[in-house]
Amino acid sequence: MNNNRKISRHLLRIFIGLILLGLLWTVYVQGLIHFSEKAVDSDTKDVGIVLGAALWDNRPSPALRERLDLALRLYVQGRFTHFIVTGGLDRNGSTIPEGEGMAVYLMQRGIPESAITIEPEARSTYQNLKFSQSIMKENNWHTAWIITHTYHGARSLDIAEYLGYQTPAVALTDSEVMWMPWHKARETLAFTKWKLEKGLGIAE
Repeated sequence: MNNNRKISRHLLRIFIGLILLGLLWTVYVQGLIHFSEKAVDSDTKDVGIVLGAALWDNRPSPALRERLDLALRLYVQGRFTHFIVTGGLDRNGSTIPEGEGMAVYLMQRGIPESAITIEPEARSTYQNLKFSQSIMKENNWHTAWIITHTYHGARSLDIAEYLGYQTPAVALTDSEVMWMPWHKARETLAFTKWKLEKGLGIAE
């Protein structure tokens, strides 16, 4: 009986320790998300990489429009001269890749087709940035704004640094159309998954 009690107490301590570690990690990730800086300086870069999100009926969802509208403002301000719109085919019934739907949205708002490069294959943030990096190398572009939502900025920047981007910077927008508690909680899991993949060298 005494041995059973000792084992039970030991397992309880382990369980409590794991919970505390989980809470500390969650606080750490949420801190990174909270303190991600918005683009407030006047730096200019070669390209603006707009990270994909869902299309609705082959058109950018309200959340994706928020990213695209930020990219449009930065372009008009002269922060970059070329767009890379990155995202593959959704699983929600869309018949075109996210990148293509994003390009149409930009062209409908006056951006010349020559200023837009579509990356139509990526299925994750890692692929968004890896495939966009290949496009940059092909075109002799060296620097980029990575354009996404505030909750997504810390992981995007970490991935860009891991891939060896030259002085990567994130340009971030808050959202008026997404429920942030859900997306921030989900991002904690996504950030954890990314850190494990990076640590194990199996990022893809």
